[in-house]
Amino acid sequence: MKRFFQPIEKEGSKKKPSLSASECSQEAEAKAEDESKEEAAEESSKEPLKFLTWNANSFLLRAKNNWSELSKLVEKIDPDVIAIQEVRMPAAGSKGAPKNPGELKDDTSSSRDEKQTLMRAISSPPFRNYHVWWSLADTKYGGTALFVKKHLQPKVFFSLDRTASKHEPDGRVILAEFSTVRLLNTYAPNNGWKDDETSFKRRRKWDKRMLEFVLQSSDKPLIWCGDLNVSHQEIDVSHPDFFRNAKQNGYIPPNKEDRGQPGFTLAERQRFSTILTEGKLIDAYRFLHKEQDMECGFSWSGNPVGKYRGKRMRIDYFIVSEKLKDRIASCEMHGQGFYGSDHCPLSLELLPENPESNPS
Repeated sequence: MKRFFQPIEKEGSKKKPSLSASECSQEAEAKAEDESKEEAAEESSKEPLKFLTWNANSFLLRAKNNWSELSKLVEKIDPDVIAIQEVRMPAAGSKGAPKNPGELKDDTSSSRDEKQTLMRAISSPPFRNYHVWWSLADTKYGGTALFVKKHLQPKVFFSLDRTASKHEPDGRVILAEFSTVRLLNTYAPNNGWKDDETSFKRRRKWDKRMLEFVLQSSDKPLIWCGDLNVSHQEIDVSHPDFFRNAKQNGYIPPNKEDRGQPGFTLAERQRFSTILTEGKLIDAYRFLHKEQDMECGFSWSGNPVGKYRGKRMRIDYFIVSEKLKDRIASCEMHGQGFYGSDHCPLSLELLPENPESNPS
C-alpha cells in the first residue's frame, strides 16, 4: 500500500530563517499599523454611517408580497440603520387590557399568524443581522420600527421627551442614542383638511414639539428621518398649482395659510422652515440635489386612479445637523422602486468622522 501522508516532523526540526534588523523593524511597523487600523475600524464601527428610511404602508403586506425585492435593496445598500414607518401591526395586549406598544399582538389565531409571518421574514437574511425595536399603535394604524445592526448598541427611546417607557400616540417616534450621533425616526401626523383636534391643531402641536426637541438636542449631531408629511418647497411637488389649490368636498379653510393639500399648505411649510433654521438643520437630499428630478425625485406617488394620478410629493427625508453636512457622501431617493408601498425608500450615507477635524 502506498503511503499518502508525510510523517509529522518534530517541532523545531526546521530552522526558521533569521530576520535582519531592518526586516524586524519593518515587520514591527507593519504589525503596529495593522493593529492601529483594527482599532480604528472597531471604533468607527460603533458609529452608524449608512441609513435607509421607508414608509412601508403595512410592513406585513410587504413581508407577504414584496420581501424578495426589498431584501435585495437592503443587501445592496447594506445600511447600518433601517427606519420604517406605517408598520400597521397592532400592539400586544388582549381586548380591554393595557397595550404594550413594544411588542406585536399575538393573543388571537389571526394575530399569531400575522406575527409569525413578519418574524419569519425578518429572521431571514439580510434582516437577521439587525436588532429590531417596535413602537406600535393599539390598532392596525401608524407604528414605527427601527432595525440596527447587531454590533451597534444604541440606547433607544419611544418619545420626544426621552421618557424611558413612554410611547408617543400611534407609535410615531423611535429615538436612538449612539455614542456620536442621535437618530430620530418619526411618522409625522398628516395635517388633514380642517381646523380641528385631528387635523390642523394636531399638526401644529406636533410641529411645536419638534421645534422644542431639536432646540433641546443640540449637544449631539442629529439625523432625523422618516415620513415627515410635508413638502418644503415647490420643487418638492410635481404639480405645485394642483397641490396649492387642492380641497376636500369643496371646503376652503378661512385662513389662507391653511389652504391646499395637506403637506403643502403654507402654514406647514413655514413651520418646517422654522424647525430647520432654528435647529441648525439641513435637508440632506436637497443639499446634494439642487434641481428638480421628475423621474425619481419624489418619495410619494398618488393613487394611479383618480385625481392624484401622476401626482407626486417629496415628504420623506433625512434631515441632519449642519455640523454633519461635510460628511454627507450621498442621499438618494429610490424612486424607481416603491416595493408595493405608495412611498419609495430613501438612503443616506455619511463619511467617517475625521478625528483631525475635531479639536476635542
